[in-house]
Amino acid sequence: MNQIILGTAGHIDHGKTALIKALTGVDTDRLKEEKRRGITIELGFASLTLPSGQRLGIVDVPGHERFVRHMVAGATGMDLVALIIAADEGVMPQTREHLEICQLLKVKQGLVVLTKTDLVDEEWLALVEEEVQEFLRGTFLEGAPIVRFSAVSGAGQEELLATLTRLSQSVAAKPPTGIFRLPIDRVFTIKGFGTVVTGTAISGVLRVGEMAMIYPPGLTARVRNLQVHGVNVEVAMAGARTAVNLQGLEKSVIERGMVVATPGTLLPSHRLDARLEVLHSAPQPLKNRQRLRLHTGTDEQLVQIIILSQEELKPGESGYVQFRLSQPLAVKPGDRLVVRRLSPVITLGGGQILHVHPPYHRRLQPAVLEGLARLESGSAADQLRFYFQEAGIRGLAPQELAQLSNLDSPALAQMLNRLGQEGQIVVYDAENQRYVLATVIQELKDQIQQQLVDFHRRQPLKLGLSKEELRRKLPPALDVRLFNYLVQDLERQRQVVVERELIRQASHRIVLAGEQESLLKRLEQLYQRGGLTPPTIKDTLNVLQTDQSGAQELINLLVAQGRLVKVKEGLMFHQEVMAALKNTLVGYLKDQGEISVPQFKDLTNTSRKYTIPLLEYFDACKLTVRVGDRRRLRESS
Repeated sequence: MNQIILGTAGHIDHGKTALIKALTGVDTDRLKEEKRRGITIELGFASLTLPSGQRLGIVDVPGHERFVRHMVAGATGMDLVALIIAADEGVMPQTREHLEICQLLKVKQGLVVLTKTDLVDEEWLALVEEEVQEFLRGTFLEGAPIVRFSAVSGAGQEELLATLTRLSQSVAAKPPTGIFRLPIDRVFTIKGFGTVVTGTAISGVLRVGEMAMIYPPGLTARVRNLQVHGVNVEVAMAGARTAVNLQGLEKSVIERGMVVATPGTLLPSHRLDARLEVLHSAPQPLKNRQRLRLHTGTDEQLVQIIILSQEELKPGESGYVQFRLSQPLAVKPGDRLVVRRLSPVITLGGGQILHVHPPYHRRLQPAVLEGLARLESGSAADQLRFYFQEAGIRGLAPQELAQLSNLDSPALAQMLNRLGQEGQIVVYDAENQRYVLATVIQELKDQIQQQLVDFHRRQPLKLGLSKEELRRKLPPALDVRLFNYLVQDLERQRQVVVERELIRQASHRIVLAGEQESLLKRLEQLYQRGGLTPPTIKDTLNVLQTDQSGAQELINLLVAQGRLVKVKEGLMFHQEVMAALKNTLVGYLKDQGEISVPQFKDLTNTSRKYTIPLLEYFDACKLTVRVGDRRRLRESS
């Protein structure tokens, strides 16, 4: 059966609570202070079974202007509203404010109940009905049923039940898809059971035994028991007044305004982007950086408004804004909000949340406003593209997208698959399922190519740039996995060549001038003749008759080509010499088992200046292993 919530709205002492008691037998004034003062301060709850068998969850909201914040909380999840107007007083200030709040929260339908009809005559009733019809003109309740009712005599009760039955049949059923969310409006403990939270489930399904998370703090607990309208159930669905018994959480760590939700599905934030509409009745324009009181779900907190789309928001105008919050908030795009002035407290406007975790924005920026317009009216694909564009090189994983958007897991997977097939996004980390825009991939590839072009122009005699140095030249936030993906993809496309730790453009070739070619050959011969007593830099300069930087460039080129072996900084040997020495050392160790420094010195007929670096080089190459003051062959060798 469809889960339907009926909420009351109206001025203080217009008979909301008395009407509910007459219909259900439940007195929703549950606090001692409410009994003493004769007004509703907190939210009250009851249930009503209509003649059709349809059950309504009823939320009784306070009418006093000091407690309008509770009224806003009660309107969350409302399917139908009963606007209560006392026949002896007519439309009053909180009647207007409650109706405005219902409009801002996009309550779609309802009825008007004229109460206390036993206190006035027929002529007066006709005048009041005419006043009400005029008052409702242009609102969502224009043309709504107006039912006369007396809680004292019961007159009108049958018509009221029939009207509620008819209206309930037009309420669309809430799909069981999506994440479970329940804004908390009450927290209490029951002896022997522990902590219980209540609220109206606004989406999804929750089952006994499942894990739930309390947002924003991120506390997890197992669902021990569920009740809907006071009856134990195994499953709670969207639209139901639900009590959730949470195992292992103390009442002290949970507050009204928090949200029970599926774990990992919400993203608490200190900022929100929204479309805000200022009421025509607002006494003055909203100013940039003005402090306000924000209500969404059952949460209420102080915020600062940053007006993004214009200098100020005049009464009747709407625009894009960012709210800077005083406390973190966990919401979803599309959630409704209401803003009220701090003092004197009146409702100023309301709107729709567009971005639940935005960056700080500068005002009056066309790119920012264009992005918010995409979030407000774009397709699901447009919205995902926006989030990817905002993330840039950081990319996004499916869980992050699920937290930012309203898509459930199956719909999100389908959308990501479609964007991938269209070539709009790329998965660069299959293990962690991280995606990035294809345009971002191309921009980064272009940056890599440009860096290599610049490097080859500056260092024409070098084979390539080290991958680590190349990565440091790219944006600092670049993930190592994304960098590796880019290099591998460029290599696969034959645009770059990777040799060990060096990367170069595929088209890069070292071209030596005639004189350089001759110098290179003479330099290599010098190292060949030197054997295990290689030439010094001074020797090479004397022989080659060139400057030190020129000689060093040629030495580096021989090292890069593998024709010289760099044993340590400033000490190189010809690769043929090193290969012969390796064979000699391996043969000695296989025959003798180990070798000391003096023995190695005698074996190579070199000075200690070269003996120690050569032994340490073979240790570093994992050919030998040092044991005390001797070397042995590694087992793998």
